[in-house]
Amino acid sequence: MRQIVLDTETTGLEVSQGHRVIEIGCIELKDRRPTGRNFQKYLCPDREVDPGALAVHGISSEFLSSQPRFLDVAEEFLEFVRDAELIIHNAAFDIGFLDAELARLKPPRGSMSDLCPVLDTLALARQLHPGQRNSLDALCKRYSVDSSRREYHGALLDATILTDVYLAMTGGQGALTLEADAMDAAGHTTVVRVERGTTRIPVLRATKAELVAHERSLDAVSKAAGGRVLFRDLAG
Repeated sequence: MRQIVLDTETTGLEVSQGHRVIEIGCIELKDRRPTGRNFQKYLCPDREVDPGALAVHGISSEFLSSQPRFLDVAEEFLEFVRDAELIIHNAAFDIGFLDAELARLKPPRGSMSDLCPVLDTLALARQLHPGQRNSLDALCKRYSVDSSRREYHGALLDATILTDVYLAMTGGQGALTLEADAMDAAGHTTVVRVERGTTRIPVLRATKAELVAHERSLDAVSKAAGGRVLFRDLAG
């Protein structure tokens, strides 16, 4: 099973006000294991970054002015996510912005949700933890995922953190790190396995009445089997 953990950064919060995607970050999983492949692009939005957004991600309009536009990387991006399930936190936000970018292409490319199935980890977290805070930061604390490098939001960094959170929420398996010592000689990120603490599983013990009923059942089996019951032989 191929999955892509995806995050975006934008010039502002409202796509309806013409705000644009300025960074896309994707992490590839196969059979719940990070493969080491990722996709990351900064994008020129042809508009200014709102001060509020700049305070969140620290990506300036000056820096973005020299980056490619979405139309320049659209085919590469779509090829990377093709035939994969997208895993996104608060998916409606990112999908809305990506759909707007796809609509600007000539010809328009439809909706991301038409191209790929989408799993929203915010909706999943609300099912698992109703009535609790389920932001990515809150989930990092709940599942002991290290987010100490997250001074600013960044699409690839947030996708990396979300990878760990998603795997923890759904059973846990592996993690992807962007630490320098996790780079190979070519500068590619590598997969680092992270062992999670043992989950306590509740043990439901039989009541006295259930034990009596169990013994009666074994007596009936013993009678039908000519006096021997394998379960009692093994237990005794």
